[in-house]
Formats: sequence, structure tokens, C-alpha cells
Amino acid sequence: MRNVLVFSMLLVLGLAVSQFLPGWLGDGAKVVSELVKLLTMFCLSFIMIHVGYEFDLNKSRLGPYLVDYGVAFTSASFPWIFCSIYFVAVFAAGGFGSFDSWREALLAGRFAAPTSAGILFSMLAAAGLSATWTFRKTRILAIFDDLDTVLLMVPLKMLIVGLRWQLGVIVLVMVVMLWLAWRYLHRLRWPVSWPYVMAYAAGITVVSEAIYLASTLLDDVVPVHIEVLLPAFVLGCVLARPAGHDPHADDLREGHQEGPESPEEQRVSTLVSAAFMVLVGLSMPSLLGSGEGGGVRLAWGAILGHTLAITLISNLGKMFPLLVYRREATWRERLAVCVAMFPRGEVGAGILVVSLSYGVNPGMITVAVFSLALNLVLTGVFIVIVKRLLGLHSDGALRGITESSLAS
Repeated sequence: MRNVLVFSMLLVLGLAVSQFLPGWLGDGAKVVSELVKLLTMFCLSFIMIHVGYEFDLNKSRLGPYLVDYGVAFTSASFPWIFCSIYFVAVFAAGGFGSFDSWREALLAGRFAAPTSAGILFSMLAAAGLSATWTFRKTRILAIFDDLDTVLLMVPLKMLIVGLRWQLGVIVLVMVVMLWLAWRYLHRLRWPVSWPYVMAYAAGITVVSEAIYLASTLLDDVVPVHIEVLLPAFVLGCVLARPAGHDPHADDLREGHQEGPESPEEQRVSTLVSAAFMVLVGLSMPSLLGSGEGGGVRLAWGAILGHTLAITLISNLGKMFPLLVYRREATWRERLAVCVAMFPRGEVGAGILVVSLSYGVNPGMITVAVFSLALNLVLTGVFIVIVKRLLGLHSDGALRGITESSLAS
């Protein structure tokens, strides 16, 4: 569990520094913020390429994946709905009957929906859980979860800015990428060693940012922003594996080298994940400045109470997997999946930044930022709980069921 502790400390370090960095840098804060964003996107791309590379899909049995998508949709929707209702009840001046109140609350509440795939996969792997049924199931759910979050942001933006062609482009690009992943799964014979993967990650980051900047020249209100998470995952899916490579032939003992990858590959992946933790913390909005500029201003006691309430109900919304998969796993493993879905990070922070740009009630944003920060700080605790749940399993700590066996 040493890596989990180190990663947690790096998250907290990045979060702490992010609160003072604007004051330290002054006029240079914006440049550093853009650099942090680009580096975060690069690290996330690197991580998600590996996730896609290890992804299996049994095309002859799609039923289980349809179930997974339905479960992931609840994990992306329930926290959003719960938090939105809370925001309308507590912060909205117009109450439940006001369209403007719901529009603001639905946008602000979306921060609670996305599980942080990059953080989650890095931390579970660091805990030695990458061969478990819980990891494999969570991997699928988290990817679908983030996909749902990005898709649902399209109608939310329509509520704010109306029908725009850019939103249709984003949806079309997503559909094309998902079709490519389906059609060419593990067929692209490109090199897969870490220098090449870094080059792929850098290319995805540059192209994504270039499209965004170019689209702002046409319309800076609704630019075309293709998040790196999905393109990187799709590239990993289409990359062919070397002959005899089995990404699921992992030793279950914590700290043991997993699969056929060299120690050098493992070290590089660990370093990128560690850097990603710091960068995610640095990407967080200011906890103290988010409530400025008018609107509802909260006392510290109120902030604490609302933060705990929002964190509780948002994580409660991630508990639906406990009620499904009863034929595949014990209640401990299903509960471990739910807890593993708790971590939030870069995607939720991005939604908060979008909410700020649209002038959403600052009281909502203040509580949302603190809740996101609390979930971020507790990531290591969540992973320890997952490991304890699996370690208490009666027939051994880890099960290691593959997606193909789940689909059979």
C-alpha cells in the first residue's frame, strides 16, 4: 500500500499548492495554469492509452456490456440528480418552480457525476488490484461513466447557450471514435513501448487543444472541445498486442510485476501516474475564492455542513452497482466496485470551471469545489477500503475474473 499512500500525499500536495500558486505567481499564474492543464491532459492520455490497450470486448456476447452501460449511466446520473435537487432546495432563490434555478443547479451538480478514471486506475493498480474482478468491472463502468458525463454535458450546454453546431460536432466525433474502437479492436500494429505511447499521448493532447483553439476563433462561447480521455482510450483499444501477450496474466500478490511488461515500463507508468496526481491537485479551482463575486456567501460552518451533505449524497448515488452483478460477485466485491467509483478529479473540476464561466450561483460552486476537494483527499482512504473489502473475501483476497469470462 506504499504507492497508494504516496499517490494520496501527492494529490494533497498538489491541492495545497494550487490554493497559493495564483498569489505567488501573480501575472504569470495564467500561463502556469495553461501549462498544468496541458501536462494533465498528457498524463491522462498516457494512462488511458494503457487502459484501452488492456481492454477486452467479447463481440459475440454484448448483453453484459449493455448491462454495464446501464449501470454506469446510473452512476453518472444519480449523483448529478441528487446534488442538483439539493442545490435547488438550498441555494436557488426561485425554488423548484424556477427554470433558471434548475438550469444552474443541473450544470453545477454535474461535477458530482464523473468518476476520475485516471486517478482510479492509477490508485487501484498501485494497490495491486489490477487482476481482480473489481478492477476489471470498475474499469468498464468508469469509462462508460465518463462517456455519459461528456454526452450529458451537450444538452446541459444547450440549456445555457441554445442549439449550436459545435455540440453536434462533438457528438459526431464521439460516435465515430467509438465505432473505430469497435471495428478495429487491437488491430493497429504500432509500437507500444513507453516512448511511443508518450508520443501518442502528446499528439492527442496537441490535436485536442489545437481543435479547441481553432474553434474559439469561430465562436468563443461554445468552442469544440474534444476531451483527451475518449481519443486516448480508443487509440489504446485499436493498438495490437504482441503475439502471446496476455494483459490479464497478472500475479495477484501486491508489488509483484504484472504481465510481461519490463520493469522499465512499470517504472515509467508509475512516474507518469505520480505526476498526474500532483497535476490534478494543481488543477483544482481556488477553495477560498470561488464564492466571491456576489450571490450567496456562506459562513465556514455552513460550508462545512453543505460540503459533507453534498459529498454524502453524491457518493450515495454511486451505490447502484451493489444491487446488480449478484451472479458474478459477492456483496463485498460489489460494494468494493461502488467505493472504487467514489474518486473525483479532473473531469469534475473541468465542469466546475465551465459552471464558473457561465456565472452559476457562487454558493453552489463554493460547496461543489470543497466537496470535490474532499473526495480528492479521501481517494487513498477509498482505495484502502476497497482493498480491505477484497482482502476479507472468504476464498482468498483476489479473484481475477476477466471480461471474457463475464460475458460467457
